[in-house]
Amino acid sequence: MTIHPIVVYGEPVLHRKAEKIESFDAELAELIDDMFETLAASNGVGLAAPQIGVGKQIFVYDADDEVAGVRRRGVFVNPILVASKIPDGRPSIEDESEGCLSVPALDFPLKRAHKVTINGVDGTGEPVSLTVEGWFARIMQHEYDHLQGTLYVDRLDKKWSKKWKRAQREFGYNEPGLSWLPGTDEDPFGH
Repeated sequence: MTIHPIVVYGEPVLHRKAEKIESFDAELAELIDDMFETLAASNGVGLAAPQIGVGKQIFVYDADDEVAGVRRRGVFVNPILVASKIPDGRPSIEDESEGCLSVPALDFPLKRAHKVTINGVDGTGEPVSLTVEGWFARIMQHEYDHLQGTLYVDRLDKKWSKKWKRAQREFGYNEPGLSWLPGTDEDPFGH
């Protein structure tokens, strides 16, 4: 297994819709193994293929689902997500802040749907489905967005979008070519 560099905001693969996966073969199995290895090294909870420079519709996750009281680890290939209504109002800094491996060292509050159902297939092409709530629903929405070419910072409200734009200029997160290697480079989130 290989730990891949995680590309940073501004890399073109992050800003376009990922392509459907057609072949469920040894190459895909290796990609999934590499993604889990990269996720573990990054101390993250989810990782989409575009974040490692691969424009394919696949993401992996490994996180606690506090509502269900279980740890979930898995993969979605070619997923479809259906979400409940996003609540009105301003996002809470304490309860709704979100970060991203492709926007290192930053986090901003964002309103998300409380409940989602996600359907797709696993790495062998077998159907998989989850209906989840709370923080785990946030993870599913975040990773699904990556496959649509959207990062969470693209969804921020006006106030937080201004703060993001300032931070983006400060950190240089607007040019292609930036990446960091989990397990080798300093952890940008301080884990």
